[in-house]
Amino acid sequence: MKINNCLSAFSFVFIILLSQNNSIAQKLASGPQVLSFFSSADDTEQPYGIYIPKNYDPAKKYPLVMMLHGAGSNHRLALKRVFGKTNATDETDVEASRYFQEWEDVEYIVATPLARGTSGYQGIPELDVYDVLADVKKRFNVDENRTYLTGLSMGGGGTLWIGLTRPDIWAAIAPVCAAPPAGTIDLAGNASNYPVHFFHGDKDPVVPVESTRNWVSQMQDLGVEVTYKEFVDVKHDSWVNAYDDEFIFGWFNQVRNPFPNEVKFSSKFYKYNKAYWVQFDKMRSGILSDITASFKRSNTLEVKTKDLDGFTLNLKGHAKFISNQPVAFTIDGVALSSKVDSTISFIRKGNSWTISKGPVTNVVEKKNGSEGPIFDAFSSRHVYVYGTADNPSAEELKRRLDMANEAANWSVYRGPFLGRVMFFPRVLADTEVRASDLENCNLILFGTKETNSVVNKYADKLPVHLNPATKEYGLLYVFPVDKHYVAISSGLPWWVGVVDQGFPFVPATHRSLPEFKDLLFFKDSSKNIITEGYFTQEWRLPDSVLTTLTKSGVITISK
Repeated sequence: MKINNCLSAFSFVFIILLSQNNSIAQKLASGPQVLSFFSSADDTEQPYGIYIPKNYDPAKKYPLVMMLHGAGSNHRLALKRVFGKTNATDETDVEASRYFQEWEDVEYIVATPLARGTSGYQGIPELDVYDVLADVKKRFNVDENRTYLTGLSMGGGGTLWIGLTRPDIWAAIAPVCAAPPAGTIDLAGNASNYPVHFFHGDKDPVVPVESTRNWVSQMQDLGVEVTYKEFVDVKHDSWVNAYDDEFIFGWFNQVRNPFPNEVKFSSKFYKYNKAYWVQFDKMRSGILSDITASFKRSNTLEVKTKDLDGFTLNLKGHAKFISNQPVAFTIDGVALSSKVDSTISFIRKGNSWTISKGPVTNVVEKKNGSEGPIFDAFSSRHVYVYGTADNPSAEELKRRLDMANEAANWSVYRGPFLGRVMFFPRVLADTEVRASDLENCNLILFGTKETNSVVNKYADKLPVHLNPATKEYGLLYVFPVDKHYVAISSGLPWWVGVVDQGFPFVPATHRSLPEFKDLLFFKDSSKNIITEGYFTQEWRLPDSVLTTLTKSGVITISK
């Protein structure tokens, strides 16, 4: 009895201790180290570097710096670089990655995603950056108004892309010798509510310095708060100077304003449809939409738009908004007025704007998670599915499996500098696709409705089908079905005719994916395009594409 009483008392004390705050829980050591998060994209653990300040206090909010590494680098080196630590004399990057030296403490949390290695910062790597950001916020007490973004070379380009597509996350950004994705400069005005600091070497042979000079000039013309440090006689390694002596932590002292008086925002995609208190609800396929929304005084706003057909203003929390009082709007010169609780939506009808009952949510229209282009199907969890429905010969079955494996092989070895893309999606036969795959995955479907039972499952919902007998044509398109995308690859695969040249951020098989629209139809080679284009806002084929497909004689158009 006494033993039982003692055990009960011990259990009681143990439970009390566990229920107290995390001051007694297991803690991470301070300093540089590596953590990981579970990626929903391919069900793997993905590493990232983290710096935890000395004497970290979980009751205190800390500023966060996100650092994006360059090509041929990794999360461990990035953590060293941002603290101004370069390789020792005659030391390779491989050798430098094996250890963290000591450096002077800063009162910042610093996170450095691996982001799959050298593969740019769009698609899955971009998702990784946000997954790391979410994981760090879950583990640590982060000041969301002091969250910063920097990166070098490829990571400098990622800094511009990620910083400009979702500007309301960041208090400031600092790109170093940046190599951004095509089209990023169209978003330069999105930095109107935080400062930008560029760095570049004037003798850079890899990323020409004129690129950064052009960025600075364009941002200045747009009224962005931009500064620039150009290093004389410095080549591509301008990050050595940019991050020297932990400079970046002194510059990152800005505080984000989540409710600026004016929002300038441009976007092409619903996945990037929000900035501060402005949200895009209805855009035009493949066309950049723009808005400038300004508080002129309390409950008085002026809005100017271009190529935008629906938007919502989320005004709750803004200092110049008084709830449940009349609010005066001037939208593209049209005056409107309404009482507003916290949000108000507008829709374009003809050439004029009217107040709508809420954000546009028509299920047949393009929207976030259902908008294309083709690359969007490859930018989150997806599986590659080959067909067996027509009982192919052993030789044909192997050919189909090899094709699907080639499409899924993002991790082809690209030499000692670039290494592999650390992304490992699954390959399945159509008979192996489970209900959970249909529920949770985008499906990259090879074949036709005659050869692939999953294509046949959705055949009535799909807009076009390739004749299975044709041998010289290829059809690739993306289409939303139920809760996910299907990407249909019928006939020749999309990488036929692609030459492996240029800097291989990703394997040649995947290099053109970000360039594709919603649909691609080609003959003999994906470089010999018969027609391509975006579906309409209602996910219908535009007349120009429809006419060409019909005339081809190898395409069936669904009714």
